[in-house]
Amino acid sequence: MTTFRQALLRLLLGSAFGLGLFGTASAGMVSTEDAIDSARIAETRTQLKALVQRPELARELQALGATPTEAQARVDAMTDAEVRTLAGKLGALPAGGALTNNELILILVLIIIALAL
Repeated sequence: MTTFRQALLRLLLGSAFGLGLFGTASAGMVSTEDAIDSARIAETRTQLKALVQRPELARELQALGATPTEAQARVDAMTDAEVRTLAGKLGALPAGGALTNNELILILVLIIIALAL
């Protein structure tokens, strides 16, 4: 009977000490903003990869010594903050045909003068 009690005691002590070895899992709420931000970053990263594949940019990259595949790998290696920064800089660049307010006013004045004559 004592060997049974000793075995039971060893089993209980072993299981009690074994429970302490495992860490506890914790789960937190993911906010809607975080989920949307993650989706936007993935979309922006995809857009940057597509931009790298454009023929004119691919030629420029090859002239600089980088292939489009290497550029895509670098886009994949970027952090989320770097992707946001690069996308912001690209979005701030003027596209061909973008007019400033002064140019738009000048064109409107010229149209009004041409119609008045």
